[in-house]
Parts: sequence; C-alpha cells; structure tokens
Amino acid sequence: MKRSSLTRRRFLAGTLAAAPLAQSLGVLPSAFASEQSMNPRAQAAFELRKQAALMQSQRPMAPMIANGDEDSLPYRIGCFVKGLHQNQYGEVDAAAYAALLGAIKSERFSDFERLPRGGGRRLSNPQSAFAFHMEGGDPHSFDIPPAPSIATAQVTPETEELYWQALCRDVPFSEYETSAIVQRAAKHLGATPSSVFRGPTKGDLTGPYVSQFLLKPIPFGSGKIPQRYNVTVPETDFMTTLNEWSQIQAGLPPWRWATYDSTPRFIRTGRDLAEYVHYDFTYQAYLNAALILVNAGPKSILNCNQFKSGNNPYRYSTVEEGFATFGPPEALDWIGRVSTAALKAAYCQKWMVHRRNRPEGLGGLIHQTRVGIRTYPIHPTLLNSEAVDAVFAKTGSYLLPQAYPEGCPFHPSYPAGHAAIAGACSVVLKACFDGSMLMPGCVVPSADGLTLMPHDNYSPTIAEEIDKLAFNISMSRNWAGIHFRSDCVAGLQLGEDVAISILQDMARTYTEDFQGLSFNRFSGTPVRITPQGEVIHG
Repeated sequence: MKRSSLTRRRFLAGTLAAAPLAQSLGVLPSAFASEQSMNPRAQAAFELRKQAALMQSQRPMAPMIANGDEDSLPYRIGCFVKGLHQNQYGEVDAAAYAALLGAIKSERFSDFERLPRGGGRRLSNPQSAFAFHMEGGDPHSFDIPPAPSIATAQVTPETEELYWQALCRDVPFSEYETSAIVQRAAKHLGATPSSVFRGPTKGDLTGPYVSQFLLKPIPFGSGKIPQRYNVTVPETDFMTTLNEWSQIQAGLPPWRWATYDSTPRFIRTGRDLAEYVHYDFTYQAYLNAALILVNAGPKSILNCNQFKSGNNPYRYSTVEEGFATFGPPEALDWIGRVSTAALKAAYCQKWMVHRRNRPEGLGGLIHQTRVGIRTYPIHPTLLNSEAVDAVFAKTGSYLLPQAYPEGCPFHPSYPAGHAAIAGACSVVLKACFDGSMLMPGCVVPSADGLTLMPHDNYSPTIAEEIDKLAFNISMSRNWAGIHFRSDCVAGLQLGEDVAISILQDMARTYTEDFQGLSFNRFSGTPVRITPQGEVIHG
C-alpha cells in the first residue's frame, strides 16, 4: 500500500524545518553540512547510522493482501465493527464503515476523530498503523498471510477449538487426563488430553502446560516475587445471551463484572491464563523470564552460545566481563525495545489490511443463524459443529462464552498483538541466553493453585521453555475467547521478523570480537545475524 501524499508532505516539511534548528544546535547531519567537517567518532557514528538505514530501506513494502471477506460477504460480517454504529443484529452502518475506510485511506488523525461511534467506547489506536519506527525495518515492510475466511471450512477447526476452550476453562491442567470434557474436546480436535490446546514445538508439547517462567519466583532487587495472581472464580462467563452480546458489540460498557477469588493463586487453568493477560503490561512475562535467567547463575547470560561457544566474546575472558554490552542491561533493554516495534507492525496489519472480525463477532453470526434470526454464510461444518452444540447444551446459547466482561478490545483480531510481542521478545531471549542449558528445579502448580510442587523427570532446555512461554501468552488470549489460533501463529511470525530486523541494526554496533547472534525461530529454523547485519537462515 502506498504512503499517502499527506504523510509524505509532512515528512518533507519536517525535514526542511529541521535545518535551521540543526544549525542552531550545532548538529551536522549530512543533509545540512559537509561530512568532512565531522570528527572521526562523529563520522563513524554517522556512517553506522547511514548504513543501517540504507540496509533497512532496501526491504520491500509488504503486499498487504487480505482474505477478501470485507467485500465478498454481506453487511461486512467478516470485519471488525465493534463500537461503530450498528443495528440490533450487530451489522455495521454502511456510512460508519465507509468513514472508517476513508480515515484509513487518508491516514489523517482528524478523520479518525470524526468517526461515528456506537456506544461511546474508543477504538484502540488505529493511528499507530501509520507510525514510523527508527530501528529495524519499517512497520509496513513486514508481511503475514491472509487470515482464514469465515465462509470457508478453514476457519472451522480454530473456531471449534475456542468453543472447546470455553468449556474447559476451569479444568486444572493437572487433571486433563481424567477430565471427561477435555477428553471429548481432544478427541474432536484430533489431539490427546496431554497435547490439546498446546503449541507445535517440542517445548510446548512436553511437561506441564504452563511455562516455568510463569511459575518460578521472580528475582526483583534483593527479594523475590512469587507468581501468585488474582484470578476470577470458576464458571464466570460473559456474552452468553444475545442482549448482552448486542450491547457489548455496540460499544457500551459491560453491565456485569467478574467476581475475583479472594486468594491469589499460581496459574493452573485456562481461565487463570486468560486473566494473566487481561491486565499484563506489554512485555511483562518476558521481563520476568529475563530476570529469572539473569539470576539463575553466572553462566546464564551467555549471549548467542547456542551454536558456537565463541559467540560471546567475554565467555572465556579472565580480564573482562560483559555488562552494557553482552550483559543483563542489554538483554533487559532489548525486550522492551522490540515490543513497541512489534505492536506498530501488528496494528498496521490489523487496521490497514485485514480488519478481521473477532471470535465474539463470529459467535453472534453463528447464534443468530442457528436460531433463525438471520441467515449468514457460515460454513456448515462450523454451523453444525459438536463444539457449538456442546456450548448450547451448557449455556442455552450458541454464542461463544467470553472470559472478560467487556469481551475483546477495540481493534481487529488479526494478527494478535500479544503474539507479536511474544514472537519479538522470544527472539531476544533466545539471542541473549544460552538456550541449550537445562532449566533446573522445575515445578508444577497443585490443582487448587495454592502451592508449587517439584516436577520430577522434567528437564527442558531454556530455549524450549521460551517457546512454551511465547505460546502460553499467545494462547492465553484464546482462552479468553478473543483471538483465533491463526491470529497467534501470524502474530508470532510477525514479531520474530520485527525483532530480527532490529537485532540486525544492533549487531552492527559492537567493537568486541563478535561472531554474531544465533537462535532458532519458533518454527525451528536456525537464524544467525552476522556482525554486518546479514541474516542467515538454516
């Protein structure tokens, strides 16, 4: 998608306006002063910045291809319209949606400010879709595949999975092997009780469902923080009636709220995981993981040691050790650094390209079609699914039960922002820590979530636990009912791509004898970033 002329005008105007300011401050960028006038250090720094910018500028802009639901399905039913003017069926007002498309096309803040709203709740940051980023690739240069269409059978398995997750939210992970509802869900989804609702990696498929990084105490200064969290009580689901669903879709605040357990607990159910990501800050889980690893022992912060032992120049030094470079401060900084960049890329895809409806919106289409209120082109394999019928048997509705009173946030579903951050931060963790080391002293929560117990005969590698953590956090939003699995998969890939591009820039900044950054992607593909910023796959 081409940048708008308005954005280009603003960019050029800002560049020209900067010239007199730069002169008054004594700043000498090449556009306004001779490069020869710089001192050697300033010249070297300038060349480094210039070469990094030139390298990233060679990235092509993403083709940004959506699945076609926006124009091929009636009433924009495949699109995210929550909070816009809509009728009693949740069908968006044509003029309101046209205004949204107009604002996206113009990229003007003022056009978004004039959007007609439904119940008054505000859209989540559509303007960020057009933001630039000064490290790594431009947010518009990262691509993801089109999302599955809601009119095809492709969307059936991941929507059925959400309905089964809603039914299994309160089953402790430790009781999956004996739970009748989990066994039924696993059989229907072609899984086993020990593999259902998990990710595809070795780390995801072995050991406890929850990553050790969400269970072990977090070192914080001179103390430690136990990972007991406030959780909601079982069987607290929302949007199980059409009236409540319609009000929330219109943008009205919820009229009933969750009841919280009076006792904080370790994460032991899908509902607990959903509540963890209800109020977490962007890179919370990965900062905690880094703090656990930094304090695990003197050998834990071994940058890029997975493939070549010499990648960390300080590993065998008897004179120096890393700190600002190749040390904990750098790892902690990078985790936060990649998160905003990943979100910008994700919001570009959400608002500019896919505008995918949320699972709660699809649940409304299924319910209204099943009870005969409206007729929507939902694929028969989903419309008549055993999972959908099982939810109806429990709630008396074909709507997808939500774990949050307000349902999903006010931005489109695809890709998942939590997953994009997960992908980005997992790259940083795997690039900064020795992924081949074993995770010592593994634990598992009791069924009531009150205690941690030793988990014998389980010794995953750090890289495997990082993969599990990334998918735990991504899938946690699915446990709430607000994302599809494909949202998570696309978000993880996108976040990895963003972080790799930023580490390309960072790898060029070292003066140590440095061999590069090495790690495996979530897919298992090995990646090496050379000191020159070249990315080598395989």
